[in-house]
Amino acid sequence: MRNLKLEGPLVCFDLETTGVNVDRDRIVEIAMVRLEPDGARSTFRSLVNPGMPIPPGATAIHDISDADVADAPRFEQITAEVERILDGADLAGFNTGRFDIPLLRAEMIRAGSSIDLAGRRHFDAFTIFVKMEPRTLTAAYRKFCGGDLENAHSALADVEATLAVLDAQLEHYPDLPRDPDELHVFCNPDEGRFVDSSRKFVWNDDGRAVFTFGKYRDRSLEDVAAESRDYLEWMLKKDFSDEVTQILREALDGRFPAKG
Repeated sequence: MRNLKLEGPLVCFDLETTGVNVDRDRIVEIAMVRLEPDGARSTFRSLVNPGMPIPPGATAIHDISDADVADAPRFEQITAEVERILDGADLAGFNTGRFDIPLLRAEMIRAGSSIDLAGRRHFDAFTIFVKMEPRTLTAAYRKFCGGDLENAHSALADVEATLAVLDAQLEHYPDLPRDPDELHVFCNPDEGRFVDSSRKFVWNDDGRAVFTFGKYRDRSLEDVAAESRDYLEWMLKKDFSDEVTQILREALDGRFPAKG
């Protein structure tokens, strides 16, 4: 760290997990780098057996499967080493404040650790990035078009500015695809993955609709309809989209979405 004067140790870390629910999901990989004020550096990395199946959607993101972690240690078996690296250190990461730190704390509590991460200074590169590079049309126009956007939030002015920004982005980033089909794929990497527009169901590898939320998350709609029709009936009474409501009604009638 050439540009941050460390007053004590700093640990930068990242987690790969079974999902994004802090209460339910588990760590499948942890990597940590500890920096000392004198420049000394130590590194720790380990796969972790989460004690639960890794959903295919998670494996698609981090490429870690059940087979990869079958012989890996459970988190409680590496807790002592994690504690040693974290001892007395501030924390750093990329978008770690909202998920990684809460999940790491939850795992350590489950493992019986007495170390407390609360109150530690935390430097988040993602937060800095977002604050220094605001994701607004006005900021984008200033960055890519070199001027101030006049009449911001006027619909026509915003449309004209968006076209100018889009064209300037294609010039600024030579690696962006120029072909419309390829640019569409770049802008919509999840297209075709979800069954419905509100993303309550996702296609699994077998082309079946699978829940993305709730107690039946990662279970197929077909299986839930067979085992727990009352759950689908309960969902029909809630405020889901018309599209999801139609999917539920058809499922109760024995008709299920089919991936085209």
